[in-house]
Amino acid sequence: MLLILTLVTVGLVVVALAGYLIAIAWALIAAKKSVMAIADGLEAVAGHTAPLPEKLTTINGALVALLGGLRVADGNLGRAASVFKLT
Repeated sequence: MLLILTLVTVGLVVVALAGYLIAIAWALIAAKKSVMAIADGLEAVAGHTAPLPEKLTTINGALVALLGGLRVADGNLGRAASVFKLT
């Protein structure tokens, strides 16, 4: 009788462990799909952002030119403010 109970208990433990291992395997498969989707998305982002350095150099040059004009305008407004005694 004790042998039968022991074998039944061992069988239940084995079935429970197998069930948990199967659940973990399914979770890992789902995680693999998610990680693959993230990797694909990151590759797409890398492809879309590849031309940015060239464009940022152009934008930076235009902003430097704009800065010079804005400094001149600021100087003119400062002189006009002193003429009208606004400062």
